[in-house]
Amino acid sequence: MSKAEIVSCEPATGTEIWRGKVCDVDDTVARARRAWPAWAAQPLSTRMELVRRFANEVRKEAEKLATTIARETGKPLWEAHAEVELVINKVEISIRAYAERTSQRKLDSALQGTMAVRHKPHGVLLVLGPYNYPAHLPNAHIVPALIAGNVVIFKPSEKAPASGEILARCFSRAGISAAIMQFAVGGPAEGQAFVAHEGVDGVLFTGSANTGITINRRLATRPDKMVTLEMGGNNAMVVWDTPKLTDAAALIVQSAFATTGQRCTATRRLIVKASMYDAVISEVKALADRVIFGAPFDEPAPFMGPVIDNMAADGLTESFLYLLSHGGKAIKHLVRPDDSLPFLSPAIIDTTAMKDRPDVELFGPILQVIRVDDFDEAIAEANNTRFGLAASLVGGTPQDYNKFWANARAGIVNWNRTTVNPSHAAPVGGIGLSGNHRPTGYYAADYCAYPVASGEMEQPRAVIGVGLK
Repeated sequence: MSKAEIVSCEPATGTEIWRGKVCDVDDTVARARRAWPAWAAQPLSTRMELVRRFANEVRKEAEKLATTIARETGKPLWEAHAEVELVINKVEISIRAYAERTSQRKLDSALQGTMAVRHKPHGVLLVLGPYNYPAHLPNAHIVPALIAGNVVIFKPSEKAPASGEILARCFSRAGISAAIMQFAVGGPAEGQAFVAHEGVDGVLFTGSANTGITINRRLATRPDKMVTLEMGGNNAMVVWDTPKLTDAAALIVQSAFATTGQRCTATRRLIVKASMYDAVISEVKALADRVIFGAPFDEPAPFMGPVIDNMAADGLTESFLYLLSHGGKAIKHLVRPDDSLPFLSPAIIDTTAMKDRPDVELFGPILQVIRVDDFDEAIAEANNTRFGLAASLVGGTPQDYNKFWANARAGIVNWNRTTVNPSHAAPVGGIGLSGNHRPTGYYAADYCAYPVASGEMEQPRAVIGVGLK
């Protein structure tokens, strides 16, 4: 019997674009463990030089990688090119972050000794990547992990392995061997086996809250393992007292419908001051009506592609119908032109009248609108979720923003900016069901190495001054 395979298909056409054999979990981990000591012993400057070479390799493969990302995820080609730039830019950000977050320090201590603080790598780290950003988001874990001296097993999403394979090839061509940064093909079963494997020292995960909770539960009795969970959100944007309705509408549409709503930071809930409701919603609907959704290489270029597959499209359609049948009022209906393909239009629905709005991440182009009367109610509604990834205030005074910032329960809190496109020159992560207080971005260096405090003297020197006969 042939070994099991993973097959990747274009969402836009259903055409197969990639096929690969599932990895052997034990062999993959054993290879990583053998490779780790020599990699960790390399000078930091060598590891940094090699990841810079990786960035150059990505530049050489930029067109191929962008085309593969667009085909495999369905995102427009222009957006796939932007993802490739994020991959390249992450290298210098990670080098700066490691130098700042994990720098060596020496302090004077008693008896002319020193107190030193240095950092050590964990060992073998498992990176579990998502499908929505199949190169950038795993890379945001991989590069800091390698700089710190860890070896990496990278299992991409089974829905986007082709993009991950090109990423892995760029590491190999840069001089980082396939044993140091291993590309491991597999589905959920292989992911679970890697998570539970005794030879894996840590799990760096980006994906859904349900999967993240499963990982957290599986490793709850293993405090020795580093676990970083970057999960989704039921993110809120509050619109308050702004005359710039055209700009506000652009921020809302970008936040709700970029990447067809398949971003963990996407705005799911729009909270609007009642007195502004009609004017704001009129602008937002007019702009959403102009959004082009289509295949990645269409001309003119679409703003949105399809969602990842038909299962996702079916689930989002059912979710929209659920909201409609439980008190929601459609402002812009969810349209699926072809039931055999996962193309969906932007959708907007007023859920103010719903008694129990589902607190779930609808990972697609569905924006719920909630009308409120006062600012305290708006903040309370923004916090009416178990998630806590991103929140944004559009409009308002500096005093309003100060109050919003102080009370919004989220790891990313913005003012007059989208909820999407967080900067990796800052920490990126959330609280609640959005993360476990180990943000990625600039703070990825923190979970890729652990601090070691050392009291040091060149010669032993000690005396016992009390309690002796």
